[in-house]
Amino acid sequence: MEILTDYLIFLLKVLTIALAITIPLLIIIGTSKSKSQAKGKLSITNLSDKFEEMGNAVKGSVMNPKELKKFNKEISKDKKKKDKDKDNVTDSVFVLNFKGDIQATEVEKLKQEVNAILLSDTECKEVVIRVESGGGSAYAYGLCAAELKRLVDNEINLTVCIDKVAASGGYLMSCVATKIIAAPWAIVGSIGVIAQLPNFHRLLKKNSIDFEMHTAGAFKRTLTTLGENTDEGREKFKSDLEDLHLIFKNFVKEQRPQVDTEIVATGETWQGEDAVKVGLVDSLETSDNYLVSLSKGSKLFEIEFLEKKNLTERFAISMQIVIEKSLIKFYDLINKDRFS
Repeated sequence: MEILTDYLIFLLKVLTIALAITIPLLIIIGTSKSKSQAKGKLSITNLSDKFEEMGNAVKGSVMNPKELKKFNKEISKDKKKKDKDKDNVTDSVFVLNFKGDIQATEVEKLKQEVNAILLSDTECKEVVIRVESGGGSAYAYGLCAAELKRLVDNEINLTVCIDKVAASGGYLMSCVATKIIAAPWAIVGSIGVIAQLPNFHRLLKKNSIDFEMHTAGAFKRTLTTLGENTDEGREKFKSDLEDLHLIFKNFVKEQRPQVDTEIVATGETWQGEDAVKVGLVDSLETSDNYLVSLSKGSKLFEIEFLEKKNLTERFAISMQIVIEKSLIKFYDLINKDRFS
């Protein structure tokens, strides 16, 4: 127990120092982000070739030298034949990845990737996007959904693969897909809206500190963290949440008519066969299994827009990784005997 306490104190010191450095940097980044927002380059990886090379590597590892030499010659010959065969037209599938945070900051990356696909003017059989997000800002994820819907509106089949979680905003952007596939243990749903904020009014009043806020419009500010909140303001705030929830429900219903929103729009989450039964997903399968099966009849290309980041942004990301790893290590430490 003493070791745990010492580690906790050390962790808090690390986090305090990290936050003291990171917060000012994030403010600087926020003011300069607009200047470098769209700067970057497109990275394209041939996943079909990658999968084939992986399979061949394993297959060749169990051969004797003579068999391996013959096998490598056959691979080389087959590759040359494919390169020369101009009439061998193979359907193309483009693969995207989206890892969401509260503000859905990867939406700019997603927009550029969708732009690239639509501007390529190539025969696209399907777009597969692997989504991982626990949700966040409804407005930010609404934009993500709008970006993905551009593909569907251009008559491109869109498949969303969920390996871990696509909840709340993550599901909002996923439901526009032609098809949704989830791993058996993936969490989906959470069709609800939440908002919370602390209020320090009594603390300020106790210390004789006045706080003034002036607005034009009865409901310009319904709740505040520092002022005295009213029942009328609370009711209006809750009413706005209910309206947003209704928009969320209707959007899901519009995109997936087979879903009964009276059942799924309670803020709950679903997994596995239960998610299939209520219509939140179409089938259960990992993204890798789906992509490997697609690669047998189509050419797969993974597209990623790599944003150029300045030194300050790279440092901020490094600090974020340090903080996240410290928290994960601490969580593992306090839970090491929980499931034994």
